[in-house]
Amino acid sequence: MKSLKKLAAIGLSTALAFSLAACNGNDKASSDKGKSSDEKVTLNFWTFGATGYEDLAKEYEKDHPNVKIKVRSAENAEHHDGLFTALSAGSGAPDLTMLEIDQLDRFKAAQDRFENLYDLGAKDIKDQYLDWKWKTGENDKGDFLIGLPTDIGPKALYYRTDLFKEAGLPTEPEEVAALINSPAAFEEAGLKMKEKTGKPFVDSIEMAFRAYLDAAQETFLNPKGELLIEKDGNAVKKAYDFAVKLNKLGIVDKFEMWSPEWANAVNKGEFAVELGAGWLKGWMEGNAPEAVGKWRVATLPPEFAANWGGSFIAIPKETKHAKEAYQFASWLISPENQQKSFQDKGLFPSAPSVYEMDAFKNNQDKFFGGQATAPVFAKAAQDIKGAIYKGEKYVPVYNEFLNALKNVQNKGADPEKEWKAAVKRAGDLLSR
Repeated sequence: MKSLKKLAAIGLSTALAFSLAACNGNDKASSDKGKSSDEKVTLNFWTFGATGYEDLAKEYEKDHPNVKIKVRSAENAEHHDGLFTALSAGSGAPDLTMLEIDQLDRFKAAQDRFENLYDLGAKDIKDQYLDWKWKTGENDKGDFLIGLPTDIGPKALYYRTDLFKEAGLPTEPEEVAALINSPAAFEEAGLKMKEKTGKPFVDSIEMAFRAYLDAAQETFLNPKGELLIEKDGNAVKKAYDFAVKLNKLGIVDKFEMWSPEWANAVNKGEFAVELGAGWLKGWMEGNAPEAVGKWRVATLPPEFAANWGGSFIAIPKETKHAKEAYQFASWLISPENQQKSFQDKGLFPSAPSVYEMDAFKNNQDKFFGGQATAPVFAKAAQDIKGAIYKGEKYVPVYNEFLNALKNVQNKGADPEKEWKAAVKRAGDLLSR
């Protein structure tokens, strides 16, 4: 299949011309698209994962009886591949859709298939959201907004208090953050954990790789299409070398995230730390019953301040109800509803005003020994610098370097040879 960028270039999509005026607030849309009426409107909304948006859609329908919202949920890959196919065909796309951040640039390449949300009034709510999150939803010129910001994935240090105590390390979150305040201090803590307990510090070489990688604003290439992995001192090589070093020190294990073995290790305490995003705590609370009270959360070293995951809501150009779709989307991502999504499903808010709400700040987590973990992730979210660019083929290119690291760890392969081979494979992928 040709890329969406190529399809856009040969003009397969039909451009819709609208003359739009600004809207006010999160529940109003452009007046030039027509005022609200009693016309019955059905909006098809494609989602993925456990968002709880079905419940919010029903709440919206009660206040907007002329609007019916049909929510379809699928697995991440199925969702994005199905959307890609529909947009490429020019038919079958929904009125609204979620776009995951790792997939975002794949769809930005065909922005003509989407409504420019600035034309629908999004500028009026821009200041309600984290600047880096908002800018990630823009094109490189900053004049086209493909998606409204929903949840984010600020990262923190999840750690086992029982293992930290056994290793002679502090167990209170503030003390842990003060001790592990740099990549070098992270290594030192890992070595002490290995020496005193015999347990690995980090669960996998992938998480060691992501420590620096997720913190990079640009990774494999930049918006101009320049291949950064061929340049000296690039962010991917720094992350790769760090993972290789931790593996050589013997402080990373071979657990694969989401595997039964990894889940059992989280539950039983077979490794000491996880460099995880805010959404991970929801999984832990529901899947590690023997670990209740044994995990805590601390801020990561500044060099590792990063986002992992999160989504946007976009409106395909194909819709016949752009105004109504925007009205619902802007309502759905309002600070009040982001607080509800956080409370119900653990979706971490991208609206900073939520961080000041009492229900957010004082939300104590029984699983984490009564710690109020939300402020830790809020600080991490506000420490992230600038918009994040990943590129259209981020996922397959990322996998090339992850495979190289696994060869180093599992087969004793030479790290530099594996690096060069991964760069070659990645370059081939990106040139197609």
